[in-house]
Amino acid sequence: MVKQLISLFKLRIGVVMMFTALAAVVVTPGRSPTGGEVLVLALAVLLSAAAAGAFNQYYETDLDGRMQRTDDRPFVTGSFHRGPLWVALIGSMLVTGVAAAALVLNGLTALYIFLGAFFYAVVYTVWLKRRTWLNVVIGGASGSFAVLAGAAAVTPQMEWVPLALALVLFFWTPSHFWSLAIARHRDYVAAGVPMLPVVVGDRRAAQVVLANTLLLVTISVVPFFHGMGWLYLAGALTGGAFFIYRNLQMVYHPSPPLAMRSFFASLFQLVLLLSGAVVDVLVVV
Repeated sequence: MVKQLISLFKLRIGVVMMFTALAAVVVTPGRSPTGGEVLVLALAVLLSAAAAGAFNQYYETDLDGRMQRTDDRPFVTGSFHRGPLWVALIGSMLVTGVAAAALVLNGLTALYIFLGAFFYAVVYTVWLKRRTWLNVVIGGASGSFAVLAGAAAVTPQMEWVPLALALVLFFWTPSHFWSLAIARHRDYVAAGVPMLPVVVGDRRAAQVVLANTLLLVTISVVPFFHGMGWLYLAGALTGGAFFIYRNLQMVYHPSPPLAMRSFFASLFQLVLLLSGAVVDVLVVV
């Protein structure tokens, strides 16, 4: 049951979103939120992301059943049965997260948290995924809103460093997800989902991933010129270089194993960048 709930609410993704929001709190100049405010922010982001993840699986049960990667999800297997109670639970989770952020933090933080869930659940899942290869490009903005939510908890003013990190998340998502889509090309063909590799082929998609990652790494350097230090720069460049290396391998041989290595390299890059940002600020302080 626990494993199924973790799968349903996509808690791994939720934890990543929570980490990005907390990292934004640390790197954004301004007031220092209290421990209670930080806890509310973390739980609000996690709760809203979990609601969006569950809605994604609720809405896409038909697609999940056609894909080997997702055919063991609880709504597909029948472990959980779709119905109004699930819709009510998912909606309540989102309302609780957004309301808590509005009451304890501020309206702007709450708005960003809502937009993060909305972009994943509605813009990506409902409007775009079945219609266009741009689905993960536009829908990927959901990750950027977690960064903006963390920054807004500190100050309503848009600062350069969190803005750059939000752009990093925006460009990170396509490289991350298209690497997975190359590895799982047959799944998306079977499901009829127009992911980029299905539309243009694996080799061309790998080239697009490389170009996007180069832009991503370039943007990740921007915070260094707006107050971040050498520890941050080292994390951004090390993770970025490794991600580019895996992208190059995938371009030369766009096979599922190398595409999965690129996928995992994207996670390494993001964790190293965000960890470097947090450590950089805390060490300086």
